[in-house]
Amino acid sequence: MKYPRIEGFVAATFTPFQTDGSLDLEGVEGMAEHLEKNGVRAAFIAGTTGESPSLTLEERLGLTKKWSEVVRGTKLGLMVHVGSNCLADSRTLAVQAQELGAMGISAVAPSYFKPQALSDLIDCSASIAAAAPGLPFYHYDIPMLTGVNHSMAAFLEQAPAKIPNLAGIKYSNPDLVTLQECLAQTDFDVLWGMDEALLAAMALGVRGAVGSTYNFIAPIFHKLVACFEKGDLVSARAEQIKAVKFVRALSKRGYFASAKVLLDLMGLKGGDPRLPHKSLSPTEKAEFGVEMRVMGVLEI
Repeated sequence: MKYPRIEGFVAATFTPFQTDGSLDLEGVEGMAEHLEKNGVRAAFIAGTTGESPSLTLEERLGLTKKWSEVVRGTKLGLMVHVGSNCLADSRTLAVQAQELGAMGISAVAPSYFKPQALSDLIDCSASIAAAAPGLPFYHYDIPMLTGVNHSMAAFLEQAPAKIPNLAGIKYSNPDLVTLQECLAQTDFDVLWGMDEALLAAMALGVRGAVGSTYNFIAPIFHKLVACFEKGDLVSARAEQIKAVKFVRALSKRGYFASAKVLLDLMGLKGGDPRLPHKSLSPTEKAEFGVEMRVMGVLEI
């Protein structure tokens, strides 16, 4: 491989907001400390979890700058999602990420005017990756949100000709057959992006993952990995189903709104999500807090 594999957990971080909806950059430091304390390998900022489509370019630049300052001198790495419907904005973000010393960049496909052919997707990715030639580039495959559903195995076969700094894929896709085809191309890294099925992905060879639940229940996943490596699949499955139930609990009232409330309950700064995501009502917040306590999440 041209670049070392990323192993362990990368937390897709939430973007903290003030009560008036503006960025709360002071919340970044607490999040970073929490992730490092819980053995998370790196922060993946301004992605889906970070509500990047709802952030202005200036906000994303400010968020990246703050994170780069906070992780400097720590063991926590920094991956920057730079994807956007505007490729010029993506390139601007990629340039900044390289200047600030990020460990890598990633980008989703444009999703309003969609790349109709795989070659179009490769051209879009190449345009972004070329702006930060010194950084590993990961294409972020999440077809359920972008509506762009090209074969990632074919992407890995064809894209290196135009993307010399291609490191791999952030694979948020339930297609385990294509996942196997991607993993078989051993020159590239594949980071798993569906926390609820990590155990299945690990059985196929995945060793690194990017996900939002690592913000909250990383210790459960550390146990899952330890059990898997010992060959104790019964215990590994028990840890995995805990994660599934956790995601179900967050999704019941709205994933983003619930996750932001949970950050606040943990003493971190979340704030409310931006529209079109709804916020929880006071009653829903109280009910959700009780549910998290019953599940033991706040004691993890």
